[in-house]
Amino acid sequence: MWASQSLLSGCNSCICMEGLTGEQRLAFQEAFSLFDKNGDGCITMEELAAVTRSLGLDPSDQELNDMMSEVDMDGNGIIDFQEFQSLIARKMKDGDGDEELKEAFEVLDKDQNGFISPNELRTVMINLGEKMTDQEVEQMIREADTDGDGLVNYDEFVLMMKNAERKISG
Repeated sequence: MWASQSLLSGCNSCICMEGLTGEQRLAFQEAFSLFDKNGDGCITMEELAAVTRSLGLDPSDQELNDMMSEVDMDGNGIIDFQEFQSLIARKMKDGDGDEELKEAFEVLDKDQNGFISPNELRTVMINLGEKMTDQEVEQMIREADTDGDGLVNYDEFVLMMKNAERKISG
């Protein structure tokens, strides 16, 4: 099952872009662009399926429909940027993301050895369509790697994600 199954119920959690810092706005836009493969400002069912499958997940058509309908508040069959922001706001507000963090870590930890290596991170980013230099991948690992072993364990991953969440939520 995909990590973001329990997504939205209502738009009370919408974030106004005016209330975000430039860094927060950029983080939302970068996350959105990972899904919006053709850059048209909308996430289609096909793009949602492609991203989940590129992460090694295999949701059924029904699961994809459920995910889409939870986020697609106006029912037009696509997820626009405002709906995507609402999703992020809801996830940040819920604060109970332990299971989702475990699932995300498992997706990144391809060999399931308890660590995310630079090669595993690079593979996932390539699958998402993000071209990164070796230096960029190594920098991402260094930022999360608090014990200096060149790998990211689960505790380091959780700490990195919580710090990123704090940056985004202000």
